[in-house]
Amino acid sequence: MDVDTGSTSGPAEEPHSHSVPIRLRRNPVFYQFTQQSLPACKPVLTPLWVISVFLLMGVIFIPVGLVVLHASQSVVEIVERYDTKCIPEKFRSDKVAYIQDDSIPKNCTIVLRVRQRMEAPIYVYYELDNYYQNHRRYVKSRSDRQLLHGLKYNDTSSCKPMDSNNGLPIVPCGLIAWSLFNDTYTFTHGKVELNLNRKNISWKSDRDHKFGKHIYPFNFQNGTLIGGGKLDPSVPLSDQEDLIVWMRTAALPSFRKLYGRIEEDLDGDELVVVKLLNNYNTYSFGGKKKLVLSTSGWLGGKNDFLGIAYIVVGSSSIFVSLVFLLLHVKNPRPYGDTTYLSWNRKTNAN
Repeated sequence: MDVDTGSTSGPAEEPHSHSVPIRLRRNPVFYQFTQQSLPACKPVLTPLWVISVFLLMGVIFIPVGLVVLHASQSVVEIVERYDTKCIPEKFRSDKVAYIQDDSIPKNCTIVLRVRQRMEAPIYVYYELDNYYQNHRRYVKSRSDRQLLHGLKYNDTSSCKPMDSNNGLPIVPCGLIAWSLFNDTYTFTHGKVELNLNRKNISWKSDRDHKFGKHIYPFNFQNGTLIGGGKLDPSVPLSDQEDLIVWMRTAALPSFRKLYGRIEEDLDGDELVVVKLLNNYNTYSFGGKKKLVLSTSGWLGGKNDFLGIAYIVVGSSSIFVSLVFLLLHVKNPRPYGDTTYLSWNRKTNAN
């Protein structure tokens, strides 16, 4: 039996016509879109235009970099490492045993020299090195709902192994809170103790929206395994600013966290005596502890990277513009000459 497949009857179908509706194929706007013939900005990258753009970038970036670098250099900063200085001579062979022995006093005194005048407010930071707060298990060991709602939210499975004590969830639970930094500092200038303001050192959004105003750490650090600092059980979590600052984990293994602000000016060549308690154990993992006093500028703290980056990018742009200018002067060519295209050069060579 013969079957007419229709392969020889009727006009041939337009290739791929089944993928485009007839209404769209007949639309001139759609046709121009598919053929990329709609009006558009098509800049011609002439040598003069390219050289001018790179030169303009250099002219703008270098002055900006110099201004930013000057702002960073104007910040006065004192950095003093004290974790090795505050170990008594007879315990330096076994620092871990010293820091873990509660019967040994951890009092220590260091002296800071102010090399340049420091105007208030002077920010006090503690700096930790080789401390990985961004470790996956460490970051997950917390309960944000519990920090806000307390025992109304009893699921503390994410806080293991610091999740419960005597059948009750620990408030606040988790390794982050358990490892709270607990070194303390007192500053003396001459014979007068400097006023150290420890209020408003945390983010206001954290205090208002992430830590409960009626949640109290009634059973924190009461278990058999004691970690870092303790919390006042009569103060709500929203007012425990040391905890709030510590709970905002750092992304890098070397970080600073704000401890307070000195509200007095310090003149150059003056001495500041710091009495501290060296409680925090960084010796078991080879960490470092530093005390930082710093002023601030209109760009914040001391950071030379941004200014140097601007200067490097601007200098590179000027160098590239000069190279392009020399090449254009040495080997000029007519605009739009298609003989310089790679495929045309190969054809001409054959």
